Parts: sequence; C-alpha cells; structure tokens
Amino acid sequence: MSSLEKRYNFWSLYLILVCLRAAFYSLYSNINNTWLISPPNYILFIISVLAFILGIKGLKDKRNWRIKTRSWLTITLSSMLSIALFLALSFTFFFSSFGANEHIKRVSSPDNSLIIDFHRWDAGAAGTFVIRGELNGPLWFKKRIYYEKRTENINVEWKSNNKVSINNHVLKLNEGETFGY
Repeated sequence: MSSLEKRYNFWSLYLILVCLRAAFYSLYSNINNTWLISPPNYILFIISVLAFILGIKGLKDKRNWRIKTRSWLTITLSSMLSIALFLALSFTFFFSSFGANEHIKRVSSPDNSLIIDFHRWDAGAAGTFVIRGELNGPLWFKKRIYYEKRTENINVEWKSNNKVSINNHVLKLNEGETFGY
C-alpha cells in the first residue's frame, strides 16, 4: 500500500469536516442575515461527494481500528451531507422555477467601494412579491441587507459612501444595519 493510499481516509475526514462547517455556517448566515462567506451549495455538494469517494478509497487501509473507524465515519458523514445538499439544491431549483426571480438593478456607492444588487421575487399564487437587496463582497461573499414584502419599485439614493436610502429607509452599512427582517 502506497503512502498516497494511506492518506485517503485522513484527507477525506478533514475535507468532510470543513464541508460540514461551511454548510452549517451557510445555514446560519442565511437565517441570521450575516455575511455569507461559504461557497455556493453546489460547490459544497461536489466537495462532499469527493470526500465520500476518498473515504471509500480509504477503506483499503486496514492498519488499525482507528483508521477503519475514521473511514466509516467519513463515509457516513459525507453520504448524509451529500444527500442533504442534493435535496437543498433540488428544492432550490424546483421552487426557483415557480417564482420569478429577476435582477432589477445594481447600484454602487459614490466611491465605488460598495455594490448592492437588487432582485424582485414573485412567488405567484404561492406567496407574495418581495424586493431583496444584497451587498456584494469579494468572491461569492454577500450579505442580505434589504428585504421588503409587497413592493415592486426600488428607489435608491446614496447619502454618503457608507449610508444609503432604500425606499426611504436609511441604512448605515458600515454599522451593519439591515432592513426588513
């Protein structure tokens, strides 16, 4: 057995632990409207499937009971997380096709350091329509800062580089203010 094969279950366990942490943080950030720094769910799904494959390959290493247990723990965790992420991706895909999610506009602060994307989402007969504003960060990072139901128009006016008025609701972005939760 090569040293590469011996490391499969070691790396698969740490890969699935990182993936679990990112998935739970993604759930937490969506519930509490904090900065979403986790990669998108489809990336987490790919990582969990990769950890599952490495865990299967790690079953070949039978040096002691700890290594066997680590492989089975990795396979169990990665399969459960893969199923959960697949269901989340399916749910998102299925329901996003029913509601109309359309990008309205993108606005930048006067010094172009902050960018906010606004989306209109209409649930049709299943719900109401919503305007959602997300502050963009580096990479895929974003934070939902504005959420208003039963409105279709958006009026944005920058008061300063860190202060914005959205439909007459003034938000101090440098202080982390949000509206509509």
